[in-house]
Amino acid sequence: MTTVETPFIRTIEWDMMDKTKFYPLSMLSSFSVRCCLYPLTLIKTRLQIQRRSHMYTGMIDAYRKIYKLEGISGLYRGFWISSIQIVSGVFYVSTYEGVRHILNQDIMTAQLDSRIKALIGGGAASVISQTIVVPFDILSQHLMVLGASFKHGKLAFDKTGMNPLGLTLEVGRSRAQLSTEIIRLIYQQDGLKGFYRGYVASLCAYVPNSALWWGLYTTYQDELIKTLPNWVSHLLIQSIAATMGGFTTTIITNPLDVVRARLQVQRLDSMCNAFRLLWLEEGLLMFTKGLSARLVQSACFSFSIILGYETIKRVSIHEEYKSYIRW
Repeated sequence: MTTVETPFIRTIEWDMMDKTKFYPLSMLSSFSVRCCLYPLTLIKTRLQIQRRSHMYTGMIDAYRKIYKLEGISGLYRGFWISSIQIVSGVFYVSTYEGVRHILNQDIMTAQLDSRIKALIGGGAASVISQTIVVPFDILSQHLMVLGASFKHGKLAFDKTGMNPLGLTLEVGRSRAQLSTEIIRLIYQQDGLKGFYRGYVASLCAYVPNSALWWGLYTTYQDELIKTLPNWVSHLLIQSIAATMGGFTTTIITNPLDVVRARLQVQRLDSMCNAFRLLWLEEGLLMFTKGLSARLVQSACFSFSIILGYETIKRVSIHEEYKSYIRW
């Protein structure tokens, strides 16, 4: 007598969840992950904006020097501005799930491969998210590099160093005062468009990254389910698939992320100019600039976000579907 394998839901769809549970838990999870991993974001940005390896030789060296010279607060510079991104995260998730829901409902697109739906949803979600988050991203990046100056072609951090806006890191100023001053200087020098400097570069970097990540996440998940025994946790499979997807997309899109950071912080006038300067300064090393920190960040972020995201989806699922869920 053959045993029939109990069917389970591989992907919890948007209409299967109680949104009153999902949204608050999702925001809490997102904030917790960003709080833990923010130092990696700061280190990645510092590595990306330095010329060659004059200040930091790598991720570990950057961590040691920042902690020694600036303390734990240095590793969290600009965090509270950046944490506003959890709001954009709500729009991101809603767009991703909403687009997939629409594709599932539409007769013309319902038969599309799940990987294609995930790719389309991820790309659309990133467009909405970046439109909201770029101004806050610019502000937090200016705070990250506050006190930076290029002396004799080398990047240095001290109390008198000016950031590209001409703002010095003066003792006694609160973070709120510094943030207000940066906003004033950006508006004074560039007007409203200054808050969207590098917006196109952000779209070029993050839309393909998001689309690829969700597409690869779905692909890796399907392949791992086929390969691994049935007793392996489905949540663990999803977390591993997310990590693998994060690694792949990070390697592919890293140069675009470096260009985005240079455009937003060093106030370059175009993507072409940023690419040209990067090539002149770094050569082929431009493809690996800040890559180690970004890979670690991406792996930790992907694993943590999906672990929290898929757990919350399971907790938020309607009672009628709970028996079809595999942890």
